[in-house]
Amino acid sequence: MEESQEALNNIENGISNYNKGLGNNKEINGSKTPQNLSASIVRKKSDPILVSNVRFQMLRNMLNNLHEVVLGTKLAVLFPAIPLAILADFYHFGRPWIFALSLLGLTPLAERVSFLTEQIAYFTGPTVGGLLNATCGNATEMIIAFFALRQNKIHVVKYSLLGSILSNLLLVLGTSLLFGGLANLKKEQRYDRKQADVNSLLLLLGLLCHMLPLMFRYASGLGNPFAIDTLQLSRTSSIFMLIAYVAYIFFQLKTHRQLFESQEEDEDEDGEKAVIGFWSAFSWLVGMTIIIALLSEYVVGTIEAASNSWGISVNFISIILLPIVGNAAEHAGSIIFALKNKLDISLGVALGSASQISMFVVPLSVIVAWIMGIQMDLDFSLLETGSLAFTIIITAFTLQDGTSHYMKGVILFLCYVVIAACFFVDKIPMNETIVGNLGTVHEPSSGILFA
Repeated sequence: MEESQEALNNIENGISNYNKGLGNNKEINGSKTPQNLSASIVRKKSDPILVSNVRFQMLRNMLNNLHEVVLGTKLAVLFPAIPLAILADFYHFGRPWIFALSLLGLTPLAERVSFLTEQIAYFTGPTVGGLLNATCGNATEMIIAFFALRQNKIHVVKYSLLGSILSNLLLVLGTSLLFGGLANLKKEQRYDRKQADVNSLLLLLGLLCHMLPLMFRYASGLGNPFAIDTLQLSRTSSIFMLIAYVAYIFFQLKTHRQLFESQEEDEDEDGEKAVIGFWSAFSWLVGMTIIIALLSEYVVGTIEAASNSWGISVNFISIILLPIVGNAAEHAGSIIFALKNKLDISLGVALGSASQISMFVVPLSVIVAWIMGIQMDLDFSLLETGSLAFTIIITAFTLQDGTSHYMKGVILFLCYVVIAACFFVDKIPMNETIVGNLGTVHEPSSGILFA
């Protein structure tokens, strides 16, 4: 009896425990357990925290990008000129003021575009990065040239591109060799001649294509209708110049990379990494390109007004002032590398930029003008073509021995000063008729027509 009573009690206790278990299961199914309540409370309270953290991280990234892109250059003090130029145009201030403010605003933008293309190159690799740098390295000059073409100001296109070549070869390279030589007086400064020779060959080919229309015009005689033939020759030469530049890119990035590896090795030794993300750099690049386009339109539209107001010829503004602004990035970077005794990089920057302008931007402008129905040729007139010829020859002689010292920089810099002085005193209007020994000579932007 005792055993049966004990078994009965156990059965009743089991039923009671089972019912309690059901109650607990109901609470579990109803999410009333302490664990579920705690998780629910944590989830409800943590969601705003997570959102807040994400927003804080995004804000911090934006501020970091703003600091690196806008304030990461000593030229940041010139950024206020951009909104001032826009306000000057909106309120119809004097056109020379618009030109001056736009020119100042383009200076930091050109340098920052170069910085952003370098940041993107960290993610795209050397091949795509090289093509990107080749395309965007002279973005300011290209945009100014295309806006000038749209307004049919062919002389501005020709002279700004010519001035960019002169600036890179004489001013940028000259000051780099000068400061690099002074900073490394007790060190032997050497560089690899191979890449310098390749760029010199490209520049000589471009010079030939520039000289042929000029020589053809003089060889045809004064009475022959040579304008159409010169235009056709220029367009044909431009196509072959673009082919040569594509071959140069393939040569540099594929078949003979070893000739240019010293530059990449020096950059790798610095251990530099991207400071902003790919899409951030791409977004900034697009935005700055749009602003450059806006300021370039201001510059092209007000260049004649600035010339008349300041008493300076359009030739001097186009050949000297505009290229100095467009080459701000190359100029600063080349000098910095020369101070570190990395002349291979300095030469690559200066000569590479000059080759891009001569063999890519100039013929591309001729082709684009052809598509737009504008008669632009490669005849840059006698004074300009002669200056280009002597610049290329002097640069080639300067770089022939593979060594450098500050005296070479002095010579190149003084050559640039002399050429700048020549165009400063050249105040002949673009369309003025000149009477000389050959009779009446009319010199429009697309060529010189003799009567």
